[in-house]
Amino acid sequence: MRRIFLQALMPTACALLTSCGTVQQTHVTDTSRTFTTVVVDAGHGGKDNGALRRYGGAEKQATLDVATRLAQKLRESQFHTVMTRSSDVFIPLDERADISNRQKNAIFVSIHFNDSSRRGIRGFETYYHSPAARSLAYRIQQHLVTIPGSTNRGVKTANFRVLRNALYPAVLVECGFLSNRKEGAGARSAGHRDELADKIAEAIVDERYGKGTGHAPAAASDAVATSGHAE
Repeated sequence: MRRIFLQALMPTACALLTSCGTVQQTHVTDTSRTFTTVVVDAGHGGKDNGALRRYGGAEKQATLDVATRLAQKLRESQFHTVMTRSSDVFIPLDERADISNRQKNAIFVSIHFNDSSRRGIRGFETYYHSPAARSLAYRIQQHLVTIPGSTNRGVKTANFRVLRNALYPAVLVECGFLSNRKEGAGARSAGHRDELADKIAEAIVDERYGKGTGHAPAAASDAVATSGHAE
């Protein structure tokens, strides 16, 4: 997922960023223990490649594959799934949130990969905006970091548009850095993408049915995303 910094932006782009201006607080219905539908959002698509790196390729392709696998695993667990995109097409951010908001008794999970100019940076991150999504974010992060050799970059709050516009609990998952040699190679591996989908699916099932034993850490460990982001 590309990081966009304020000093590099034109004024017209500033309106897209979560850190610009005042945003209206959306009322979120807490469905974290009742949801029957999972809206799976494959980040980027079409004209929007997302991050594009020689190690990991185009982010839009990796996100679609992980999202497709995740949706299939969730269907096998008897959830109804809705994908914001199932092919290489561009879906505006507001429309992604609208797709989720049209569902009944749902949660929203957006799949992304990260990017950095520093190739040594690596690890998983999970973002949320509404307190109703906090438990889900922590649970997903906890499952992802059980992957051998993984780096835990933490759970963070963020004002990304697809999160702040959601009427249900919504999270955005960064599945590693395409700019990192190891994680970029993993993004190109079908086996690794399947493992990512497995861990996220397991966390979602645990969130709904309480099969896991993990508990969200104290609020003091929450972090706020500091970089501007078009999401």
